[in-house]
Amino acid sequence: MSTPTLEQLSATVAASGTLSVTAFYFWSVALMILIHAGFLAYEMGASRTKNVLASAVKNILAFTLIVPTMFYFGWWIYLALPSGIIPDPGGAAGLPWNAHMGPNLADPYNGVFWAVFVLFSATTASILSGAAIERIKISAFAILAIVLGSGVWMLAAAWGWSPTGWMLTKLGFHDAGAAGVVHEIAGFFTLGVLMQLGPRVGKYGPDGKPKELRPHNVPLTVIGLMLIIAGFFGFMAGCVIYNADGSMTDIYSNPTNLAAWLFNILMGFAGGALGSYLVAREPFWMMSGGLLGIIAIASGVNLYYPGLAYLIAMGAGLMGPIIGRYIERKGIDDPVGAITVHGLGGLYSVVAVGVFSAGYPNVSGPPISLSGQLIGAGVLAVLGAYFTFANHESVIVAVLLISIAMTIYVIGGIMRHEKKAEEELSGIVESAESADFGEVAEEIN
Repeated sequence: MSTPTLEQLSATVAASGTLSVTAFYFWSVALMILIHAGFLAYEMGASRTKNVLASAVKNILAFTLIVPTMFYFGWWIYLALPSGIIPDPGGAAGLPWNAHMGPNLADPYNGVFWAVFVLFSATTASILSGAAIERIKISAFAILAIVLGSGVWMLAAAWGWSPTGWMLTKLGFHDAGAAGVVHEIAGFFTLGVLMQLGPRVGKYGPDGKPKELRPHNVPLTVIGLMLIIAGFFGFMAGCVIYNADGSMTDIYSNPTNLAAWLFNILMGFAGGALGSYLVAREPFWMMSGGLLGIIAIASGVNLYYPGLAYLIAMGAGLMGPIIGRYIERKGIDDPVGAITVHGLGGLYSVVAVGVFSAGYPNVSGPPISLSGQLIGAGVLAVLGAYFTFANHESVIVAVLLISIAMTIYVIGGIMRHEKKAEEELSGIVESAESADFGEVAEEIN
């Protein structure tokens, strides 16, 4: 057997690194599917018997719509708009006809990252789906799921969950576990939708006091929540950037490792679940508190000392049932606690980083600060709620502006391509015309 050359060994190491990276994200995507199995079980259990199948269809439909819309325009929004609403040339890799958006032996990475973001997008749509059970038309939900899952959250991610996003480069924003860009966005979007929808029939009496509309299967809701929490290990793994050399960073290029994440994910779950149990003393809020605890520490999951993460999560867990009941008394019917757990939990998580990790350096931006986190949390809350609170005219204007920007970008790309082709062809013609073949022949002779 011949001894392998240095080039062969280098190629083998590179191939091994590529395989490790793609396998890591492949299995994180597979694990994230548990989130959606959990949301499906949760929604079916929380619905009354007559609405179980409708809730199931709505949840599955969200997934079938998010996948293609993420392919056709969602991924482009993320890659093209990190600086605001002016498209960046780097977005070309996200256009559906680009060579990177399909089987490509020269690019093994774009597809796996796209798949991770698809599952994040489906999570935002499922958050809305659970909160709106028993009172929304499937056609209306389908439109809202696409707007949220392939539009609003992707814009939030481009701004605040990217190594080149303006919220990082200008504010030092830090949201490693996507508590703000996924959960806060989805929670505030859901708040706007529920305020427009109104409560379920029979939820409030003539005196305005809320009535309990019991779920038809409480054990199924608890199992669903446990599946969601299991799937969150895949969600959090998808938030880590695993490099071919074996090193890991967060989305902002700051070095990290899985040990830090596992310490704090488990401490967050334990602290949140216990905190909610001490207040509510019932399984729904105990499990919801566990999820709230994970979200509460997610923004700083790679930075916190585990003991601190436990206390942050417990604080969120203690407040969860109290805030949930307050929202209910104010006439907002949120049967799964989405506004509290995801919306306010995400906001709490973002702000907590500013309180406990201010001054921590960022590789690609200024250090973390309380002001930067507060501004970032405010931007995400407004962005999440805008498309549901704004009047129809302003929404139409915003959609038209984004559509015009995308059209200009596409046309500009085509023109640049044609101009480059013309220049190359012109150069070939000029070279041929300027050549003196007689002189060349003499030199040969």
